[in-house]
Amino acid sequence: MPSAYTILFIIIVIIAILTWIIPAGTYATDKAGNIISGTYKAVSSKPQGIWDVFMAPVIGMVGDKKTEGAISVSLFILVIGGFLGVVNKTDALNEGISSIVRRYKGREKQLIPILMILFAIGGSTYGMGEETIAFYPLLIPVMMGVGFDSLVAVAIALVGTQVGCLASTVNPFATGVASQTLNISPGDGLGSRLLLLIITTAVSIIYVYHYASVIQKDPTKSLIYDQRAEDEKRFAIKTRTDDDHQMTGRQKAVIWLFGLTFVIMILGLIPWTNLNSHWTFFDTFTKWLTGIPFLGNFLGHDMAPLGTWYFNEITMLFLFMSVVIMWVYHMKEGEFMDAFMKGMADFLSVAIIVAVARGIQVVMNNGMITGTVLHWGEVGLHGLSQSVFIILTYIFYIPMSFLIPSTSGLAAATMGIIGPLGHFAHVSGSLVITAYQAASGWVNLITPTSGIVMGALAIAHVNVSVWWKWMLKLMIYLFIVTCVFLGVAAVL
Repeated sequence: MPSAYTILFIIIVIIAILTWIIPAGTYATDKAGNIISGTYKAVSSKPQGIWDVFMAPVIGMVGDKKTEGAISVSLFILVIGGFLGVVNKTDALNEGISSIVRRYKGREKQLIPILMILFAIGGSTYGMGEETIAFYPLLIPVMMGVGFDSLVAVAIALVGTQVGCLASTVNPFATGVASQTLNISPGDGLGSRLLLLIITTAVSIIYVYHYASVIQKDPTKSLIYDQRAEDEKRFAIKTRTDDDHQMTGRQKAVIWLFGLTFVIMILGLIPWTNLNSHWTFFDTFTKWLTGIPFLGNFLGHDMAPLGTWYFNEITMLFLFMSVVIMWVYHMKEGEFMDAFMKGMADFLSVAIIVAVARGIQVVMNNGMITGTVLHWGEVGLHGLSQSVFIILTYIFYIPMSFLIPSTSGLAAATMGIIGPLGHFAHVSGSLVITAYQAASGWVNLITPTSGIVMGALAIAHVNVSVWWKWMLKLMIYLFIVTCVFLGVAAVL
């Protein structure tokens, strides 16, 4: 198999070729940018050429009028790399991993359901995705250290979060955007989505747990056994798991700061006031804090309260905590900069993959074929029974999720069309949202257009074809479960 970059570039070329074949079209939009159903019209063809193909990754990074750039995500990944470089310089992670391996000796598999449930909650509540990039360098050594492989580590975070997104409960970037488009409350359908979350998370945990059990008994059954020796060297497994040294006081402080950083990140990303309009404690506290004479000026009056953060804020968090760790560990400035820059260099390929993946969306949007594909769906889904309509809606959203991997972008682009069609088929708007979310989460488990998938695999050094092979059965299980769930929910 070619590299991830080559696969993505081939897809960009294929999409560019399709812009010569698929008629161009567009929809009228309202002031909020939502597509207005029934307003599709054909426009002059805008086929994408060689210039556009090679410009796609560039625009994918910096963005243009039609497509948001990936620069904020890529910069976050680079700073995460720098942060981890500084933490690794203290050797605190190595000692911490050794401690976890020793503590869970004999009950290693307990880590799998605990961690997957936590990641699923993150995906379901605030669309946790790109943020997991920071966890893989920690999870991979731990999972390999207790006898599993890097596939298990990737699955814990990637499958966990994307199954959470599949059954998003109050995710503002999926449930929130889609509900706003249909003018319904994000709480509509919450009960059924919670049930779907429990079912799909349980199926996923059983699948990962079974694979982990098999390779723990016989490591040769691992799909990446041929690279295990290289992975053990690459991730310093022996050093991290055989070390019996006790952590120093400074290393313990670094571990606490490391954990605190992720806690703050999660608190910052969960949209508290969207979950409950009365949960304004972080807004109130930040307003009080910045209003204190001198201290407010010292901290900065533009400080954003927890719950309103996005990539700019969490990037700043990891940069700030890198400096804090430098001071706590008494690291020299030269050592700090060297460790930070080397850490960024290690994550450069991951940051670039995100931009190249975004290039696919650039070619679609600039080639003016996104509207036409949506129109085909609008025509094809009209006039069907409830169960058939909702299952076909789910199936329709599968290729659409491949073409538009952004959950919020997909909701904004399509919900104004599919939602009204559901009304004509007597299917509730909340169930249409569930179908869209389920398809998006399902596709984003494997799609090479997702920077989350390609970034995770790049860190783990797992070929995407191996990931597809490993995920095949789980994808089938999740597809069947979701179809049955939607079909039954439509007639209840």
